Amino acid sequence: MAKVKVIVVDEKRCLACKQCMIACAMAHTEASTLAEAMASETKPQSRVHVEVWGAHGLPLQCRHCEDAPCIAVCPTDAIVRSSEDGPVLVDAARCIGCRMCMIVCPFGVIEPSRDGKATVKCDLCRERTEAGEEPACVAGCPTGALKFVELTDWLKRRRREAAGRVAAAGEAADEGGTE
Repeated sequence: MAKVKVIVVDEKRCLACKQCMIACAMAHTEASTLAEAMASETKPQSRVHVEVWGAHGLPLQCRHCEDAPCIAVCPTDAIVRSSEDGPVLVDAARCIGCRMCMIVCPFGVIEPSRDGKATVKCDLCRERTEAGEEPACVAGCPTGALKFVELTDWLKRRRREAAGRVAAAGEAADEGGTE
């Protein structure tokens, strides 16, 4: 089985600076500078959205769901998975802009393109990742809040962290309960 890579966020490190959004938008434009992109007829569009929740920011983008509802609902088959373990992609030429994918997305991260003719969503910066680079949002994050990781490695680390917390709580209970 192929190693699946995902974008994860450490919300405690996110400053909600939106640098990930700028990096994403620039990765999906032909402009070479931000000034050139802003002066172009079609403004750059980010595929990541930073939501502020309490004291933390939370960058959200397509999670490339295993059983993606956007794929199932698309009447023109414009939304497809690039490979068995690959990202979910939108073929703008086939998209009719019906917005059904937007309605069924559990994360609310699919939106209309600036021209309104199709929808856009995170493509995991497919060209960058195929070249061995990180997605633009991850590379552009100044605090390292976003990481592009192998899912199995990340899950293993999370289990170890959870086990450490449980063990520490057990040790603390043992120390406090002996008389």
